[in-house]
Amino acid sequence: MDFLELEAIEGLRWSWNSWPISKSESNSLVVPLSIMCTPLMQLNELPILPYDPLTCNRCAAVLNPYARVDYQSRIWICPFCYNRNSFPRSYSNIGENNIPAELFPTYSTVEYQLGKKGLTLNTNSHNWGNGRLSSSNSMSGEMSSPSLVSSFSSNSLSGLGLDSRGAGPGFVFVVDACSVDEELRVLKNELLHIVADLPDNCLVGLVVFDSMVRVFDLGFSECFRVVVFHGEREISSNQIKQMLGIHYVKQQVGKAHAIQKQGFLLPLSECEFNITTAIEDIQSSSQAITGHRPQRATGAAISVSLGLLEGCLGTPGSRIMVFTSGPATIGPGMIVDTDLGNDIRTHRDLNSGYAAYYRKSCEFYKRISERLTDSSIVLDLFACSLDQVGAVELRSPVESSGGFMMLGESFESDQFRKCLRHLFNRDEDGNLKMCFDATIEIVTTKDVKICGALGPCVSLRKSNGSVCVKEVGEGGTYIWKLGTLNNKTCIAFFFQVGDEQKAQPSSAFFIQFITRYRHGNMGIRERVTTAARRWVGTHSPEINAGFDQEAAASVMARLAIRETERSFTHDVIKWLDQMLIRFASKFGDYVQEDPSSFRLSSNFSLYPQFMYYLRRSQFIDVFNSSPDESAFFRLMLNREGVVNSLIMIQPTLFKYSFDGPPVPVLLDVCSISPDVILLFDSYFCVVIHYGSKIAQWRKLGYEQDPNQESFRMLLEAPVLDAEQLVAERVPVPKLIKCDQHSSQARFLLAKLNPSVTQNTQSYMDGTEIILTDDVSLQVFIEHLQALAVQG
Repeated sequence: MDFLELEAIEGLRWSWNSWPISKSESNSLVVPLSIMCTPLMQLNELPILPYDPLTCNRCAAVLNPYARVDYQSRIWICPFCYNRNSFPRSYSNIGENNIPAELFPTYSTVEYQLGKKGLTLNTNSHNWGNGRLSSSNSMSGEMSSPSLVSSFSSNSLSGLGLDSRGAGPGFVFVVDACSVDEELRVLKNELLHIVADLPDNCLVGLVVFDSMVRVFDLGFSECFRVVVFHGEREISSNQIKQMLGIHYVKQQVGKAHAIQKQGFLLPLSECEFNITTAIEDIQSSSQAITGHRPQRATGAAISVSLGLLEGCLGTPGSRIMVFTSGPATIGPGMIVDTDLGNDIRTHRDLNSGYAAYYRKSCEFYKRISERLTDSSIVLDLFACSLDQVGAVELRSPVESSGGFMMLGESFESDQFRKCLRHLFNRDEDGNLKMCFDATIEIVTTKDVKICGALGPCVSLRKSNGSVCVKEVGEGGTYIWKLGTLNNKTCIAFFFQVGDEQKAQPSSAFFIQFITRYRHGNMGIRERVTTAARRWVGTHSPEINAGFDQEAAASVMARLAIRETERSFTHDVIKWLDQMLIRFASKFGDYVQEDPSSFRLSSNFSLYPQFMYYLRRSQFIDVFNSSPDESAFFRLMLNREGVVNSLIMIQPTLFKYSFDGPPVPVLLDVCSISPDVILLFDSYFCVVIHYGSKIAQWRKLGYEQDPNQESFRMLLEAPVLDAEQLVAERVPVPKLIKCDQHSSQARFLLAKLNPSVTQNTQSYMDGTEIILTDDVSLQVFIEHLQALAVQG
């Protein structure tokens, strides 16, 4: 079973592709029944349908290829609840040779453009052109079949902002004026570049902060007019609106959103000169008292920006983009005081409860998270500083809103420039590649219960008969909210077999994912993915055959991250070990009490290796990582798909040599050799490691000798591959070039399996060793075998 091919069709990776019919059997699988879902994955064939979906009257499932259709009676039977539903008049010409795209067997995923008033019929009936249908590789694709489009009036999608004249998404740029002059200059240039490239209908606002928070009135052109808030005070949303003199008028049925005239958030076409001038005029206020940090009110600035959007926006779809270069030192959300004699909190401080401001700041940002969710507003954090800035505390609002987080060292870095510009990429129609105000709804067969989700989403606490009492992560619901998402955003959903299982082995069950979101052109889209799998009997070999060990490792990594938020590191490692021992004991083939007889089939053989590297990863072992870095790593793992998650857990290693093309090698210290180049990719870091001989030849300039063409090509190959990796990935990884035995080689050595250490009894002279007390993969597997066979 090729799980990658299935993912390319469905956008789903199942930890188990065949589910046992009994609840007790499913609980004994150790790895939970779960699905890694990438709702907006770019698919090879994705039909974009310019009409509203047809839903079941009982369970609200959308018409899909698994529905049974009676063409004579024009009735379809829902595969989820077996309810009989009548087709509307618009489907009067439906037949075996004339079916809509949502019934095509090859289209398990379709996307709808939702009309404001639903279907608007022409005098002609639907004609699907005998199945001829256009498809799209992107989220902005359109239907091109004239026979289909002609069934709808030209104004059926009006009022959704599809026209470029409608209001676009809103952006509030929150700039830290405590940055030093050079850093602030580079940041201002990048912001000016972004503003110049924004569509004219985008709404923009500007907030600048240091110890005070200044909100610019962009509608006042006589001079710079700002409203100033004190950075040490926590001000409620209503107070912010009152002080800004704005309020939002509720939408009336059948009428457009009414927004009181104000100048703090305006279409770019009305204020481009004013906001450009205001950005250029931002001055650095980084001068601080000797021995003290600058007074920086980051939390107050975020709260004021949020209040501004809450009062001004009539249409969901906006971002607060924070650009900061240091920690918050005053007001709500502060993480350290201004006195440099007091260090910023460490992992030890957080574990022991000695971080004085941590709990209060987390409570403040939790309230911010709730306000962001209620208003469908996204919070992004661009932090460029050699010090911590408070990413641990800010992780909650950034992650729950689906926002972007970047931790860098300087605004002058390519990393910052590429990340910011990538966020504002446009599609072929000129729309921003951004999606806002999304929800994901799950419809399941009766015997499948929904436990919850882990990822950048928030539970809406809406329950029905499919919702399980047991909660995992964001649970207690069948529908979740996301502030934003892209074609790589991945959510892990967890399920359980129902208590009263009446299904028969080999019968099918169905799960449908319904993702509604606001497209970059501010129109409403709905993507529907319907997947089917089979129930199997107890101890069926199909259970083993359907195990996806890569998806399982990704799921367990997210569960482990959740455990780190409420347990100490050694307790999390102990939990992972216990789960792995149970797993090996259940699925291994062995003779009781004989470790040498232990075997795992090919479907399971890599899973213990994944768990070994997960235990040693920066997600669990926080040694040599600051709390901010750990928060960033965990946030990224919680939203990436299976492939990228596996690279984070077990990095890839390629060898370049004179013997032939690059080949993958073991992530082991034995792979280091003086006459080879290694390319190491851990997702966050890409390392080009030159063996000692290669490094010596390079320093002597051998690649410039025309007779040494092969050596020049050998040096170029890993550089080109590394640059491609860096160019395609966001956030941009750090690119490191190092020689064997150099200090920078530690980035590679820290991730390698220490099969040869200072304690190894015999090793050849010149062999690379790792100075560590960590156990090697071989020793780990031997201990696992010994414990698994005990029963």
